[in-house]
Amino acid sequence: MQDILTEIWATAKRNKLRTALTGFAVAWGIFMLIFLLGAGNGLIHATMQNSDRFLDNSMMVGGGVTSKAYQGLKEGRRIRLNDEDLRTTDRHFTENIDDVGAEINQNGVIISFRDNYVSSNLCGVFPNEATINKIEMLHGRFVNQVDLEQQRKSLVLSENQAKELTQGDISTLVGSFAKVGNIGFRIIGIYKSDQSEMNAEAYTAFSTVRTMYNRGDRADNIIFSFHGLNSVEENDSFEKRYQASLNANHQAAPDDEDATWIWNRFTQNLQMNTAMNIIRIALWVIGIFTLLSGIVGVSNIMLITVKERTREFGIRKAIGATPMSILRLIIVESVIITTFFGYVGMILGIGANEYMDATLGHEQIDNGLFQLTMFVDPTVGLDVCIEATLVMIVAGTLAGLIPARKAARIRPIEALRAE
Repeated sequence: MQDILTEIWATAKRNKLRTALTGFAVAWGIFMLIFLLGAGNGLIHATMQNSDRFLDNSMMVGGGVTSKAYQGLKEGRRIRLNDEDLRTTDRHFTENIDDVGAEINQNGVIISFRDNYVSSNLCGVFPNEATINKIEMLHGRFVNQVDLEQQRKSLVLSENQAKELTQGDISTLVGSFAKVGNIGFRIIGIYKSDQSEMNAEAYTAFSTVRTMYNRGDRADNIIFSFHGLNSVEENDSFEKRYQASLNANHQAAPDDEDATWIWNRFTQNLQMNTAMNIIRIALWVIGIFTLLSGIVGVSNIMLITVKERTREFGIRKAIGATPMSILRLIIVESVIITTFFGYVGMILGIGANEYMDATLGHEQIDNGLFQLTMFVDPTVGLDVCIEATLVMIVAGTLAGLIPARKAARIRPIEALRAE
């Protein structure tokens, strides 16, 4: 075996360009496959992370503007949700709806603590807000049912807001009193900021905001979780029935989709998952074709290599070399070159993904309202890297096998005549 390795090394030194071209074809194919899959995974992971801030099986409903005339009323009427819509949601769709809540917002309030203050939106909510919008509490608790029933002046701040109000440990704010405008609120909890637009919100009980700001029976949004709707068709059917019921409360056309709007997180996630699967398939197709181009390059170079060495093989057979020894020489050379440069391509691909993770993996886009991470963990599993390298090694072996068998069968006299 040592003699074969020595001979392969000598052959590679004599044919540096040919060896380099073979190695480049192998390394480039594996590098591009790993790099493309890593970049695609980074984009997919970021998209999934940015959309994972809400409970999948949940909906948010809001009032809109009518787009159709109905029952003698003109289009263009503003629809505002109210307690009747909450009762309709809670009582008429119990076969699918689990937990109903609502939101009501008061914009531009000033929250002050001692000498510090922060401008915020005060959002009155039900306890299910934390579950549906995946609010992660760092200290204290969220709004509960007792806060809602007793219209307590309880306040839940974001992590960023808490840092604005105190220079010390933000957990010490829990239990303290802050002013919302000129009214004292007890701080009951601090939730984790996730750099989204929701971080501008300070939460309190829904009933508290309605009473403080004289909002009557109004609600800005209705939110609820649901079950039993497992397909796009089932969700579409439910939305039509539910929307028709809400529209009836406001004398709007049953099929007027602009009178009330529905944000269905479940169907949104289904659509997003479909899009992500298409991206994954596209990346694999591009990567595989790149890998195939490397395989074709290896095959062509191996064919040329055998043709150039036909005379050499004839001499070897004339002095006693067996067909098997010639076959073994070509195959071992193909395997070694493919393995070495395949490993180089794999290392470079992994390195490129790690660099992308260290740079773009921490880049965020800030449009003034919220921040989004563009790449999250843009890497490929080690199993994929190894499998791609093995595929190239097997392909390189097969590429060397075909011309090797031809060379091993050639008669010495024919080989010596070859130009």
